Amino acid sequence: MSEGSTNTAKTVRTRGPRRQRSLTESLLSIVLGLEAVLVFFIALTVFGLHALPPAVAFGGGAGLAVVLALASRIVRWNWGVWVGWVLQLALLATGIVLPALYIVAVVFIGMWVYCFVRARKIDADNAARAGAADSEPQNS
Repeated sequence: MSEGSTNTAKTVRTRGPRRQRSLTESLLSIVLGLEAVLVFFIALTVFGLHALPPAVAFGGGAGLAVVLALASRIVRWNWGVWVGWVLQLALLATGIVLPALYIVAVVFIGMWVYCFVRARKIDADNAARAGAADSEPQNS
């Protein structure tokens, strides 16, 4: 018998049902993910235009992209949404390096605000609908 065959019993891990994500969490995490990709391209542009030294362009871009990607994982909590709002200001601040980035930042901040407001409204409507369905008597 080989060493690997002595312990053939495998432990099977079963996961419970996946957590139901709110529409707000889903949309805000998508916007933050898109912004992380955007920041990658901003870093390439800043490097290509020699607006900043390469280490600063790529280091700052990579740092902001990583923070945006990580923030997309924490928007399920209220404080995570606040982090997202702060990161919108950081995205707006990229316009200091290249003024054209103010326009890009305003477009993405507009997406963030629209997704935030609209998704909260839809989540509230869905919660009210679910509450009304739970309070209806069951006919058997």
